[in-house]
Amino acid sequence: MTAEWLGQPIWMWVGFMGVVLALLVLDLGVLNRKDHEIGVRESLSLSAMYIAIALAFGGFVWWRLGGERGLEYFTGFAIEKSLAMDNVFVIALIFSAFSIPRLYQHRVLFWGILGVIVLRAIMIAGGAALVSRYEWVLYIFAAFLVFTGIKMFASRHQTETDISDNVMLNWLRRHIRVTDRLHGHAFFVRAETSSGKLATHATPLFLALVAIELADVVFAVDSVPAIFAITTDPYIVYTSNIFAILGLRALYFALAAVIHRFAYLKQALALLLVFIGGKVFAAPLLGLEKIPPAISLGVTALILAGGVVWSLWRTRREKSAL
Repeated sequence: MTAEWLGQPIWMWVGFMGVVLALLVLDLGVLNRKDHEIGVRESLSLSAMYIAIALAFGGFVWWRLGGERGLEYFTGFAIEKSLAMDNVFVIALIFSAFSIPRLYQHRVLFWGILGVIVLRAIMIAGGAALVSRYEWVLYIFAAFLVFTGIKMFASRHQTETDISDNVMLNWLRRHIRVTDRLHGHAFFVRAETSSGKLATHATPLFLALVAIELADVVFAVDSVPAIFAITTDPYIVYTSNIFAILGLRALYFALAAVIHRFAYLKQALALLLVFIGGKVFAAPLLGLEKIPPAISLGVTALILAGGVVWSLWRTRREKSAL
């Protein structure tokens, strides 16, 4: 009998992590071995590669686990990809706050994804354990999503706060030595202290990395419950999450230049969160165990497409500013 872990054969988990590891090695060890500014064309090419691999993996899930699990994977991938797009605003603010040049931004994002892989694994494993033991936790997740969606829609016109003034970052500044300027792509350097002794110092590049990891934790609080409202299979939840995030980091350099064109995407995401949470409550009222995955995927695609099309239409006069 094939050994299983979290509901799926161990070889499927090993295979997935092997694909992710190969992509990371290809990214840092081959395609971006040297520091360079990633342009829009390269960003789009890398993103297309990641999306193609994610879709191919979805085909594998469909073949191996069936059409229902396949639809759940694609729905989770679309939701995570869309929710993570809001993260682009925050990442851009972080790089601006710490004056990180484009030359070193990919390095921060690359090492950031390693932290994301671990943090998401911990959060998803914890969520899966709770849901498997207490089914009513799903309704708490659903209520949280509805509340978050309403709150997001109500705050759609609010400006972002100063990322560099984060409580954790201020704590780090008080407890570790931080240089006043960058030292190439180094996260840590040996430098003189005020007493003239050599000691290890963190650089602003490291603080930017910590800020991005903290931002991802905040966004995971929304995205992890959202996908658990689609499926409780940890394998589907984790793989769709990681593939969506891997691709978004590659797409960042293209999105950052045109993100203002998606001015109404936040409203669409708010509506999407309300729908995802609402369908958990609607299913038992309709005499269903859960809303069919095909309906979830269709409505998700419709909401997101509507938000993108409406944004592009309303901001069409800003094309010349790109």
